[in-house]
Amino acid sequence: MPAMADPNFTRTLTYIAEHNENGAMGIIVNRPTEMRLATLYERIDIPFEQPDFADLPVYSGGPVQADRGFVLHRPAGDWHSTLRVSDTVGLTSSRDVLQALADEGQPREVLVALGYAGWSAGQLEHELAQNAWLTVPANLDIVFSVPPEERLAAAMQLLGIDFAKLSDVAGHA
Repeated sequence: MPAMADPNFTRTLTYIAEHNENGAMGIIVNRPTEMRLATLYERIDIPFEQPDFADLPVYSGGPVQADRGFVLHRPAGDWHSTLRVSDTVGLTSSRDVLQALADEGQPREVLVALGYAGWSAGQLEHELAQNAWLTVPANLDIVFSVPPEERLAAAMQLLGIDFAKLSDVAGHA
């Protein structure tokens, strides 16, 4: 929402990958960094010969463990340390998915991020009750096909909302 005070989340679109009684975790999907995937591969010493992916941005996925990589991908696949978000989507934090991308160009749809967004038990629910967040059903076409600077507006359009017209003051009925 426009009144979000935490600069880590101002004007972000966050894909929630897991939400249960222990808390929630997600990846910010509209904050690309200056780093490109080819540069990341150089830094982690994996040979990378996939020109289709070389110029993809590495995203700032959130403030938690900002030095650790996470790959949101479709299809879900079968890699180590994969959180199976759905039958078609996975979030993987192990090196083998990066190796598969370098070697085989798979998975075809990826968003590579450093860090993630995390909430303790009940924290996200509290923030939702305070109107800090607006929720929309996940749309992976937005995540993987829409340019990052257009993703927030595209997600809002799913609700019929123009983000620019949202008020930073909300009431409770």
